[in-house]
Amino acid sequence: MESMLNKLKSTVTKVTADVTSAVMGNPVTREFDVGRHIASGGNGLAWKIFNGTKKSTKQEVAVFVFDKKLIDKYQKFEKDQIIDSLKRGVQQLTRLRHPRLLTVQHPLEESRDCLAFCTEPVCASLANVLGSWDNLPSPLPSDIKEYKLYDVETKYGLLQVSEGLSFLHSSVKMVHGNITPENIILNKSGAWKIMGFDFCIQSTNPSEQEPKFPCKEWDPNLPSLCLPNPEYLAPEYILSVSCETASDMYSLGAVMYAVFNKGKPIFEVNKQDIYKSFSRQLDQLSRLSSGTLQNIPEEVREHVKLLLNVAPAVRPDADQMTKIPFFDDVGAMTLQYFDSLFQRDNLQKSQFFKGLPKVLPKLPKRVIIQRILPCLTSEFVNPDMVPFVLPNVLLIAEECTKEEYIKLILPDLGPVFKQQEPIQILLILLQKMDLLLTKTPPDEIKNSVLPMVYRALEAPSIQIQELCLNIIPTFANLIDYPSMKNSLIPRIKNACLQTSSLAVRVNSLVCLGKILEYLDKWFVLDDILPFLQQIPSKEPAVLMGILGIYKCTFTHKKLGITKEQLAGRVLPHLIPLSIENNLNLNQFNSFICVIKDMLNRLEAEHKTKLEQLHVMQEQQKSLDIANQMSGSEEARSSGTGNQIDKVFNNGTDLLTSGSDSKENEMSSVQRKASLTLEEKQRLAKEQEQAQKLKSQQPLKPQATTVTPPVKQTKDLTDTLIDNMSSLTSRPINQAQVASSNSFSSVPSMGIGMGFSSPIDNTKRNMTNGLNTNMGFQTAGFTMGAGLATQNFFSGPSAAGATKMNVVPPANMPNYSPMNAASALTQQNRPPDMSALDNLFGPQKPKVSMKQLAQQKSSQWVNQFVPPPGSPNTSNTALGPQMNMIGQPGFGIQGNPFFSPQNFAQPANTMTNSSSASNDLKDLFG
Repeated sequence: MESMLNKLKSTVTKVTADVTSAVMGNPVTREFDVGRHIASGGNGLAWKIFNGTKKSTKQEVAVFVFDKKLIDKYQKFEKDQIIDSLKRGVQQLTRLRHPRLLTVQHPLEESRDCLAFCTEPVCASLANVLGSWDNLPSPLPSDIKEYKLYDVETKYGLLQVSEGLSFLHSSVKMVHGNITPENIILNKSGAWKIMGFDFCIQSTNPSEQEPKFPCKEWDPNLPSLCLPNPEYLAPEYILSVSCETASDMYSLGAVMYAVFNKGKPIFEVNKQDIYKSFSRQLDQLSRLSSGTLQNIPEEVREHVKLLLNVAPAVRPDADQMTKIPFFDDVGAMTLQYFDSLFQRDNLQKSQFFKGLPKVLPKLPKRVIIQRILPCLTSEFVNPDMVPFVLPNVLLIAEECTKEEYIKLILPDLGPVFKQQEPIQILLILLQKMDLLLTKTPPDEIKNSVLPMVYRALEAPSIQIQELCLNIIPTFANLIDYPSMKNSLIPRIKNACLQTSSLAVRVNSLVCLGKILEYLDKWFVLDDILPFLQQIPSKEPAVLMGILGIYKCTFTHKKLGITKEQLAGRVLPHLIPLSIENNLNLNQFNSFICVIKDMLNRLEAEHKTKLEQLHVMQEQQKSLDIANQMSGSEEARSSGTGNQIDKVFNNGTDLLTSGSDSKENEMSSVQRKASLTLEEKQRLAKEQEQAQKLKSQQPLKPQATTVTPPVKQTKDLTDTLIDNMSSLTSRPINQAQVASSNSFSSVPSMGIGMGFSSPIDNTKRNMTNGLNTNMGFQTAGFTMGAGLATQNFFSGPSAAGATKMNVVPPANMPNYSPMNAASALTQQNRPPDMSALDNLFGPQKPKVSMKQLAQQKSSQWVNQFVPPPGSPNTSNTALGPQMNMIGQPGFGIQGNPFFSPQNFAQPANTMTNSSSASNDLKDLFG
């Protein structure tokens, strides 16, 4: 292994040293950098071909170098002959300019060690490709060793040589004199170019006359580099010492034979006995059989046979050869058209580029990359041609590797990405976006490709927006997430909201729905779903697009919608949309189906959550019950005594004792071997209720004052009759004036009654009236009419009975809320009529309560109304309160107890005032 490495190192060092020593000092190196040795060419493959670049422009070139060390074995005059021959060939090549001739970039320069000149970039010579590897570096370059000529290359190469010869013969009037594989160079694009004009013969006749080409006799004593290759030389050169344009055509036939026979010439010539060899060759050519030409394609076999004919006049000329059917191949014609593309106008170019995609699949990849691609990319400078050229370039890019794409295609596509006119450029690039994102490096995607997509979304053309929205899902998986989230999605949303086109809005929603799977769940919930509520239009297509996004998010495994989002945002948005009038039955059913699915999931998820919480609560309660079981024995030992103490000492009611008993029951139940889940739940609930009762404040009983026994209620009927009888027997002028508190105005007790008389106040010396504060006081029952705070004597009031206030007497027992129920019960009982039975026994006729009340009322009025002509004693006997009678509001209208007939008879004289006074005290307290 080490020896191999050392050998390789020595070889590389030797090659580098050779190049350095050969080119060093040559003027070519002042302007060009010489690179790697790649091929050899020229007569005898004497010229070494190197890669090179121009220092000023970095333009790629090929540097031809002839090392003078190759001719060190020759004598000086022979060296001079060789150098002169080489110089002549290069100088002639430099003067000639034609697409089929090798283009010289820098003329020949001579130094002490070498000759050198520069040409267009070169791949190899035809001889190298056919297997002649003389003067090549070691190891052999792989691109030459593995090079294979395709049929289309061979056809078009031979056509190019024929066209070059046609140019020399017709236009220049020159015979090349040495058409061989060594002098046919394949440039970097694969085109076949003619060089090696060392032995060219210029016509001596003027251009108007028939060209005449002088020929030199073959001199075997000259160095081989000073003689043409005899294996491709026409017989007339040697046998008749003559030449013409047909002599080059013979050489072309020999080259064609060699091409189809892997570089092997048709005849091998003995250079030592050249005449004998050519004589024998002449006989073989006369009897040339089809077996000798069997490797040549049948469609050109006869033409090759004609080219190799002994008689020069029979050989086809160059123009005729360019028109043979063999060169009418589609591939060859396509390559030929590319070579003449600069001569075509835009219309012709556009027609050609439209049909090119049908031809490209038939061509070899290397031919496409070397020959066609450079011609296509050169048309990018013409904006009008870009829409026609770009599809072909992208078609070629599909067949290229990523490295080839980056090296050969992407640099030329960079400016195209930024072009906005014509609009077809953007359409074509969008259609091939998956290709661009697959083979373009990430940096270029971010800097060139995605900005083009953003421009398409913002383009004024609806067609461009629709196309962009339709194709974005096809390459969404190739877009990095930050670019999609921060740049692509916002532009899609803007396109949906700001457009006036229904198609763009629907396609925006469809696009969002298709790329949801490439987005993050929370980005969809926080950004995409709220955006749906901002869409203004309610067309059915838009509504179905909104529903589709909701459904995709809801059903997608990676995304999903939380129950909070469903309840708070999604369903409140979807339900109103579902009843839009524009929807048909199928669309409505789609809405309802999705809404039901959402509701079912919402119910299931929340129910599951609540069940889990319930289980956790139950587990916690069971832990609490277990902790309380240890104290159950102590609770049982205290027993009922503690409960009684709690009731009378702390004021707790009986519910607490009930909860304690329940705790005892629970503790006894817990001692069982096992409990069912229902029993455990019931025990937990009872425990929770007992815990709540314990946590409540104890109820304290209200402090009640023990009242003395109430004096037995008198029979009011008997007392009333006795009092009335005593009052009627007493003179009116001896009436006792009630205490001042009996006439208190606010609040008043009993029944306040007033009367008004039609008698004028100026004529009335006495007011008839009853003590307004006189009333009946009964235990547990009072009644009032009017406002509680109203003063009888404060001003005018409504006619009739103005006030009936309820005020408990001093001896009435204090009723608390505890005995309110018993009081109500007593009120609901039927009245006790025993007193009336005693009063109206068998000895007395029964009188109704109404009649009795009317009778007594008339007696009360009569005793306070003096007879006519009696002195006015009301002011002195009854006090100023009696002046209220006759005032507004103190009337008798509507009162059944005060009819006019009750005032007709004068009252009797009052008697027994002392007994009546005592009875009144007993009655009124």
